[in-house]
Amino acid sequence: MNSPTNEKAYTINVRKFPRWNRVGLYKMIEKEVKRFASVYMQTVIAPVVTTCLFYVVFALALGGDERTMNGMPFMVFVVPGLIMMNMAQNAFANASSSLMISKMQGSIVDVLMAPLSYVEVFLGYVIGAVLRALIIACACIVVFALLLGIVPQDPLKLVAFGLLGATMLAVMGVLGGIWADRFDNIAVVTNFVITPLTFLSGTFYSIEQLPEAWHAVAVFNPFFHMIDGFRSGMTGVGEVSTGLSLTVLLVTNFILIATTLRVLKTGYKLKS
Repeated sequence: MNSPTNEKAYTINVRKFPRWNRVGLYKMIEKEVKRFASVYMQTVIAPVVTTCLFYVVFALALGGDERTMNGMPFMVFVVPGLIMMNMAQNAFANASSSLMISKMQGSIVDVLMAPLSYVEVFLGYVIGAVLRALIIACACIVVFALLLGIVPQDPLKLVAFGLLGATMLAVMGVLGGIWADRFDNIAVVTNFVITPLTFLSGTFYSIEQLPEAWHAVAVFNPFFHMIDGFRSGMTGVGEVSTGLSLTVLLVTNFILIATTLRVLKTGYKLKS
């Protein structure tokens, strides 16, 4: 006869994690901000100085005070393009370099092992890059307002296109950082894609000066739309409608974000 046994019921308490790891995301963003803030002379001050130097060169060497563009002084026309150019280049550089350094140092494992989803990792890199771009833009706007009296005419439009443009380049930076195997690959993208597109997308000239065929191409170029929209917010004058520019940038950002999230989810070049 079997002796009776005492059965004990055990209750297992399963901890439910929140859908969003807010603390983890905050720390991810904090890490990115501290990374560029620790060398602010290189990451913030230098781009502002570069923007001012470009302005001086155009004013002195090209007779900027005597020229007009789209019914405004050329030196007023060129300021928004210079600011957006630096925003774009630094947003891309921040995201791509952060990922590349993590991959080369092996610290990317710490990010992948953290209790963060691929969406939160993506947001951490992108928000950090966008914040750097916005800080540079604000500093440049303050400098030109104090020295030249150039102030934004439509702040809401300025913020909207600044955010969309910086986000687009930040996402491209994340995608480039994932794809690249060494810093040479990032330099190729910067030198042969980012810089030419920012220089040749209405930064220093009106697309009305282009031949008809190239004018049509420019209308579908998202780099042109982020520069023209930003210029419209700064000066009140744009070359195409705000609705068209917003549509092009929103569609471009959607495609880039969807692609980058898909790549992050699969762990391409990040997980062995």
